[in-house]
Amino acid sequence: MVGIKGTGMAALAEIFQSRGLNVTGSDVDEEFYTDRVLREIGIPYFNGFSVDQIPLNLDFAIRSAAYGTEHPEVAELLKRDVPLLLYAEALGLLSREHSAAAVAGVHGKTTTTALCGTLVQALGLPGTVLVGSAVPAFGNRSTLVQGHDFFLAETCEYRRHFMNFSPDRMILTSVEADHLDYFKDEADVENAFCDFIATLPEKGALIYCHDDPGARRTAMRMADQRPDIRMIPYGFQVTGSGKITKIQSDASGENHFRVEGLHTGFRLRIPGDHIILDAAAALLLVLDQFDSLGGCSLDDPEIQKSLEEGIYNFTGSRRRSEIIGESQGILVMDDYGHHPSAVKKTLEGIREFYPGRRIIVDFMSHTYSRTAALLDDFAKSFGAADEVILHKIYASAREVFNGKISGKDLYEKTCEHHKLVRYFEEPEEALPYLKETLKEGDLFVTMGAGDNWQLGRSVLKSLKETQS
Repeated sequence: MVGIKGTGMAALAEIFQSRGLNVTGSDVDEEFYTDRVLREIGIPYFNGFSVDQIPLNLDFAIRSAAYGTEHPEVAELLKRDVPLLLYAEALGLLSREHSAAAVAGVHGKTTTTALCGTLVQALGLPGTVLVGSAVPAFGNRSTLVQGHDFFLAETCEYRRHFMNFSPDRMILTSVEADHLDYFKDEADVENAFCDFIATLPEKGALIYCHDDPGARRTAMRMADQRPDIRMIPYGFQVTGSGKITKIQSDASGENHFRVEGLHTGFRLRIPGDHIILDAAAALLLVLDQFDSLGGCSLDDPEIQKSLEEGIYNFTGSRRRSEIIGESQGILVMDDYGHHPSAVKKTLEGIREFYPGRRIIVDFMSHTYSRTAALLDDFAKSFGAADEVILHKIYASAREVFNGKISGKDLYEKTCEHHKLVRYFEEPEEALPYLKETLKEGDLFVTMGAGDNWQLGRSVLKSLKETQS
């Protein structure tokens, strides 16, 4: 496995090992959290790349999409005629072995998949789950392996990678313009999701978010084209078994809700209505999968208890509304939200969850193409925050700066919509300012797909060092 330390690659390594394969790999010297995971499960790997460390007898090899055919190890594998799969192709291989479910959407995939896995774990179902981030309930790994009767995985729309996957069931969380370095526009993104839904077999299930306009529009298109697919909508604005009702509660730090088709109420300890939507989708998918394994009765008190506890015990996943720590009364959080819709919904959820706190968001935009295409939407997405801190754009390895858009452009546009915005070119340059201005009761959240998450750790470290 070339690039074995990647989140998805390390998860695949664990899954293949659980199926009796001997796995090895290589990656850069830099230490990642997956180093710990690989060591814990006993998978040997090399730090650094060299053709000399490639085993002689290989059944097949997998490469991360980060490494092209010019990479020395990849080139050597091709020279030896070793069957070589991309990560997405290997994921597809697993999906064709057993019953498979895919979680798809522009955003919300990781949290929804993690919630699915938490429910699979709570119910003791004999399946395997792969999430695009580490999950505390899985021992801070991205993988849950409880059997091989079914495979449930987060899938990626970029470059239509999800077309390698062969699902029997699918969650569709959201559809809107994104990855515009590849897709032409929102219509092109929607067409890709339609093509993916079209791969569902007869009587396959599409569980889609009715409250998301793009997901609803995509599902309705496919309902006309594929009347043989079971369409299962969920949301606050839908009628039927997937209708969500939010329940007011005096309990601090909890989201209470019900799903029409279930006989119990649920409590979540993660902020935001968007997390409730993700939880409802996970419940519908896992129960549909459970039913296919031999049936389940929702009247069974043990099943109800397992579902309730599974939802309540969910504490999120790495970089998804993740609480980093608290010191001197200042709460530090980190979130991967990097699309305007995700930023807006996450901040609104945090505001509702922590009404008494001043919210300071530190955002780092990811990719020039996304920032340029969604500049106005980004500028309007911080309304729930009291203060906004912005930085340079975090570039992608797959694009080159064209001189047309910069972090300063986002700063200037955001100033048109928000009364308190500050700009620091590099994230760590904001640390002295934050040390002076953060006070008891504040909530500081780093957000985005860049490297500004490190600033949150620096802030927390500084607070602990100066704590009396």
